[in-house]
Amino acid sequence: MGTTTEARRRPKDSMISTWREDKSKWHFSHYIINMIDYWHGSGTIDPPVFSKDDPVPYMSQWSANAFIIIHALWPMALQTMYYRYMGTNLHPAAVYFLYSSAFKLNSIAHINAMRRVAKITGFFDGDKHARDKVPDVGVDKVLMSLEITTTIRPMFAIFLAYHRDQPVALSWWLPVELFLYSIVLDFFFYAYHRACHELDGLWQYHRTHHLTKHPIPLLTAYSDFEQEMIELVLLPVITYGCLKAMGFPMGFYDWWVCHQYLIFAEAFGHSGLRVWAFTPGTSSPILRLIGAELVMEDHDLHHRHGWKHSANYGKQTRLWDLVFGTKGQRIESRDANVDFTRRIDFPLL
Repeated sequence: MGTTTEARRRPKDSMISTWREDKSKWHFSHYIINMIDYWHGSGTIDPPVFSKDDPVPYMSQWSANAFIIIHALWPMALQTMYYRYMGTNLHPAAVYFLYSSAFKLNSIAHINAMRRVAKITGFFDGDKHARDKVPDVGVDKVLMSLEITTTIRPMFAIFLAYHRDQPVALSWWLPVELFLYSIVLDFFFYAYHRACHELDGLWQYHRTHHLTKHPIPLLTAYSDFEQEMIELVLLPVITYGCLKAMGFPMGFYDWWVCHQYLIFAEAFGHSGLRVWAFTPGTSSPILRLIGAELVMEDHDLHHRHGWKHSANYGKQTRLWDLVFGTKGQRIESRDANVDFTRRIDFPLL
């Protein structure tokens, strides 16, 4: 009743999802979302449901890192073959087409891989609530958000960092850049994110994203335009500028790899997979030592709360939540409830 009343009061905020029941009303966006929304699982085995006290398996870090690296390297390999065959590097327009396409294909592969994991692990809070679905009023918005995410980021990376006269190569500084990129980016994200929750005038730009209480990967970027521009453009560009100011190379290919880790963490954190896994990257093992790692359940718990009653504001780490005292208590993935003898590997392909 509450959901129906809210939908009538604010139709654009409705999270009701019935659009798959009547294909006669579908248009382009519905067909595309239905095609890539493996999460919905039509015709597949339903994921298992566990109680809060059932042990949670852990995910191997090597498998998550291997997935990211494999999918980051294949467009670089294609560009390298072109360079060796043609004797010249790709035009920026061709680079944009290659890497924006890679963004899209990698994102779809990521969603598909997480769906396969879900069949084994189920979801957090699954004994009380199913995962949300792409709402009737949000099909076009979801597709547009996916398109913006996979086109805007490579566009700015090419504009700021691509040089046609430089060969395809990664810097020896890449492990350090990955380490700092997640921490520096998360500092700016934490400040902006917490402000949106605690300052009345800013919540209006973040509230749409919190309509989903049990998000799925396709709702990762489900937000208003202002939030999309801050998270997709402003924060990554500021972070890039900070690392350049520190003297790190942050060439186009280094930044491309950093972006692949970034989008993995974003989709991973909105998947709700019932597995103990912290965001992959070179900073995570060190953050784990001080209790500042971000695990799967942290951001999932953040979404279950609303305006001024939240915690876990970081999306790459919990370092700044630790520093500023906003760490939330884990429920299912607390250390005492994790089965460290049961390992889940993230699918490589």
